[in-house]
Formats: sequence, structure tokens, C-alpha cells
Amino acid sequence: MISTDVAIIGGGIVGLATAYQLTRERPGTKVVVLEKEPELAQHQTGHNSGVLHSGIYYKPGSLKAINCREGKKRMEAFCAEEGISYEICGKVIVAIDENDLPAMERIYERGQANGVNCEVIGRERLSELEPHAAGIRAIHVPEAGIVNYKQVCQRLAERVREREGQVLTSARVEKFERTADRVVLTTAAGQVEARQVVNCAGLHCDRVTAMSGQAPEAKIVPFRGEYFELTHDAEHLCKNLIYPVPDPNFPFLGVHFTRMVEGGVECGPNAVLAMAREGYRKTDVNLADLAETLAYPGFRKLAAKYWKTGLGEMWRSASKSAFVRALQRLVPEIRAEHLHAAPAGIRAQAVLPDGGMVDDFLIQEADRVVHVNNAPSPAATASLNIGKTIVERLLPRLS
Repeated sequence: MISTDVAIIGGGIVGLATAYQLTRERPGTKVVVLEKEPELAQHQTGHNSGVLHSGIYYKPGSLKAINCREGKKRMEAFCAEEGISYEICGKVIVAIDENDLPAMERIYERGQANGVNCEVIGRERLSELEPHAAGIRAIHVPEAGIVNYKQVCQRLAERVREREGQVLTSARVEKFERTADRVVLTTAAGQVEARQVVNCAGLHCDRVTAMSGQAPEAKIVPFRGEYFELTHDAEHLCKNLIYPVPDPNFPFLGVHFTRMVEGGVECGPNAVLAMAREGYRKTDVNLADLAETLAYPGFRKLAAKYWKTGLGEMWRSASKSAFVRALQRLVPEIRAEHLHAAPAGIRAQAVLPDGGMVDDFLIQEADRVVHVNNAPSPAATASLNIGKTIVERLLPRLS
């Protein structure tokens, strides 16, 4: 049996950033990261488009806004110190027509309140920044950037190990047991006894919460985000990052264009219900996962309220031409032959019993356990600050 001060469940970027910050803030603390897959960052982190978000979209004062702004600074500093490639390339959030202007103005106001370097620009300046983008007006966010988060995860794991922390793979947590002052985790790699546990299990965080004996406030509903990649001869159509004005009713940003730090341009994602929590392909179906989602009252209420939007997303998933038309709203020169399929991602969206989608990070605390029960985008950007926030909650427990 491994005995440790803190066991962290989940080897994605939030779990690794928490381990990294803990070994920095309190040297000598024993830390074990438990990842169920054979390699790190295999789910949300590893299917991330790699954007360094500015924090412009988020409600001022929210955990998302605070952690994104501070986390971005920490991520940039970490990458600079560690020699990890990143680029501050800027983005534009484009208003296609007059109907987009009120929502665009609200986003700009949030950006100003959150301290984001941004400005409203007209058609002429938009054409200078993105010559092939449509739109009558836009918000230019010069401080947005791009990075490879899998590289960040590998470096975080190296630093944790250098400080005598352990990062175990193929270590799926199967059981929680409590003693008088410890939690004993039975994993596929053996038992781990810890004074404190942090649940950063992402797509399975609500299940880990339930396994620990606590009722999760929300249930994870998996949404698959499908992407295309531009062919090499079409990459000139997007210089950096081109986003639409998002639908204010949803915590999704709409299909957009993202230049990647390794090269190439991704287009997407849409947002369709995944038939499995790890259903990255359309053919991936897990009947138990699907039944759990369909039986959940919160999902049924969500579906009843937004069925029309959901059908639109499903049609765009089934029809490449429909996806192309959505992209053409931003870049009219895009053609179907410019696109080839790229790997999809899964968003672990926390949904409340009343059908509401949790729009902020959600952290629940219990006896000897801290649960991160909603950490979608911009969690990767914010991860080092989320980790610091969790550590601040842990340290009094370890004294």
C-alpha cells in the first residue's frame, strides 16, 4: 500500500497542475496522482484545441473569470520558464450582422470589467487582421494565444516527480473506504492511503463524487465537439483565431477557426450529445452511459427546452455541407474540399437537476475530499490557478 498526504484522482491538466502547485507551495508534502489511462492527458486535455483564453466571455467575479485571468498569466510564465512553445497571436470575435451587435457589446463590457485588453473594431481593421473574415464589426483581443497543453502536462508531471511526487498511470480508482483519519483508495495499481483526496476526474468526476459517499450537485452530460482541419492550401484563410459572437444561452462558443501552435488550422466544434462518456467517434456507444444520461431528469429538461438547437447541432454533425455553411458565415471562401476530418473532443458538461447547465467552475468540499465537479473551458488556461485555489483549501486540512 502507498501512503501519502494527498491523492489526486485524474492525470489531466487540472489534476497535474494541482499536484505541481502543492509540491511548490508545501515542499515535502507527499503527493500521488492517479490516472486511469496508460498515458496522461488522454481525455479533455488531450483533445483541447490549445487556446490560451483571455477571460473576455465570463461573468465578472465568477470563478471562471478570476481563474482564467490569473491562470493565463501563470501559464504564460510557466511555458516561458520551461521552454514550451506558445504564442500570443490574438483573436477576433466577429459580428456577422446587426443582430449580433447587442451580444457583442455585452461581451466587450465583460472584457472591460475583467481587465482584458480588447477593443471594438470596424470592418476595415477586421480586414487587416483577418482579410478573409466576414462581419460588420468585431472585438479584437490581442492577448489571446495558443499552446500545446499535452506538452504542458508532460512538463508538470516531470516537475512533480522531481519533487518526489508520484504520477501513476493505469491506476483507475475502483473503491473509496474511510478510516478514522484516512481515505483508502483501491485502484487498478494497488491501494493508496491518503490524508486528503482531490477529485479531478473530469468526465467521471460526478461518479467519483458518488463513489466517495457524497451526492454530486450536478451530473456530467457528455457533449462531443466535432472538428475539421483546413487543408494546407486553405490555411491562408485564417491568420490566427476567428470566433463568432456566441449564443448567450449556452456555455459553448460556436464553430470557430483556431490556428494551432504546431501548425494547421482547426474548425469547429459543434456540440452534440455523445453516446458514451468517452465517445469520441460517432459510432462509439456505451449503453450504460447513454441510459444514465437519458434517465437523468436534468438532461430531459435541458433537451425539452433546447430541442430545436439540439436538432441543428445534430444536423451539422450529420451533414458536412451544413457544417461548411456554418463556417462560411465567418469565412465565406471556405469550401467543403478545404476540410478534412480531425479528432473530436468531449466536453464534460455539468447539468443541474432542473436542467440548467453549470456555467462556472464547481468545487465541492467534503470530509477529507475536494471535488472539482465542473471544469470545462477555460480550465486548461486557468489550470495553474485552479490548482493554486485547491491547494489553498487543502493546506489547512494538512496542518
